[in-house]
Amino acid sequence: MASSLSSFPPQLAAPRRRSTLSSLSWARALSPAQAYFLASSPSSPGRHCVPLQVRCNAQTIVASDLTPGTPVRPTSVLVVGATGTLGRQIVRRALDEGYDVRCLVRPRPAPADFLRDWGATVVNGDLSKPETIPATLVGIHTIIDCATGRPEEPIQTVDWEGKVALIQCAKAMGIQKYVFYSIHNCDKHPEVPLMEIKHCTEKFLQDSGLRYIIIRLCGFMQGLIGQYAVPILEEKSVWGTDAPTRIAYMDTQDIARLTFIAMRNEKIDKKLLTFAGPRAWTTQEVIALCERLAGQDANVTTVPVSVLRFTRQLTRFFQWTNDVADRLAFTEVLSSDTVFSVPMNETYSLLGVDQNDILTLEKYLQDYFSNILKKLKDLKAQSKQTDIYL
Repeated sequence: MASSLSSFPPQLAAPRRRSTLSSLSWARALSPAQAYFLASSPSSPGRHCVPLQVRCNAQTIVASDLTPGTPVRPTSVLVVGATGTLGRQIVRRALDEGYDVRCLVRPRPAPADFLRDWGATVVNGDLSKPETIPATLVGIHTIIDCATGRPEEPIQTVDWEGKVALIQCAKAMGIQKYVFYSIHNCDKHPEVPLMEIKHCTEKFLQDSGLRYIIIRLCGFMQGLIGQYAVPILEEKSVWGTDAPTRIAYMDTQDIARLTFIAMRNEKIDKKLLTFAGPRAWTTQEVIALCERLAGQDANVTTVPVSVLRFTRQLTRFFQWTNDVADRLAFTEVLSSDTVFSVPMNETYSLLGVDQNDILTLEKYLQDYFSNILKKLKDLKAQSKQTDIYL
């Protein structure tokens, strides 16, 4: 395959004995006529997250091998990470727009039956087990990659090794388009493993030869419900920091809608876009908004950024806490004097979208609190009626 790691930052590319990928230190063949997953894993000093190099041998499976009479429909999509906050909205939007949706999910004790109930096809696969990937790609036109590792997993396992294996298998099997969700400003924070890996995955995808769309995101409105809204309603502690970070949160339903508009726009082939909400908010502003809409004060516990930095350094001393340190590094960026937002006028114009159709955080939280408070009032009324009848 023609893709290369030559454009990767030196600290991210694993050491090689020679200048070609064919000299990697070990190889493990996948299922016949599908892909090869090769990796070398020596770590560079002082770094926990060293992305692996992966190569997929596509000699026996390429798009031109498809026999006449069995074309892949452009409406056939595979959603990876379909059970997540963004993934499930991607699935719903795709089904609403008439796509044939296949969802790649890990085998789990509680099956993702809700995806089947919506009308999607569910297939089992695991990005941490590359041999399970190729079979899930048969008959697929476009991959929409919303996946990320679970909190208990090392960041590298799914977000780098798994993603590179998926991209290589997609190339081998003639996938026509690959949509990848990344993080805004990931190229500016190489000290944060997750952001470093996102940036490297962007580069790997760009070098792969696949048609792609890379979408960088700032933050989800949905995440604020569990972080702020619910604790305030339940009179529990709300955790925040003293940093002036501003984040332009966006509704995942709007992200899904804009994604499919972009997928149908040929001018956006091999483009990198950033999606951001109408306004960037600090933590303090979000909490104040939730307090006003809930009609009660929050019990705020402020964590100084200096404490996060100290905790991160402390966890670096122990091998079993390295992944905790990696995630704290990301938290530290979110708690710094950073703005996660971009002007969206050019993007709206390119997509043909009216900015007034993008949901604001005020409207999103107002709808949430109105619905919740109404339900609480109804429950209290029903409780009183029960007491009377008893």
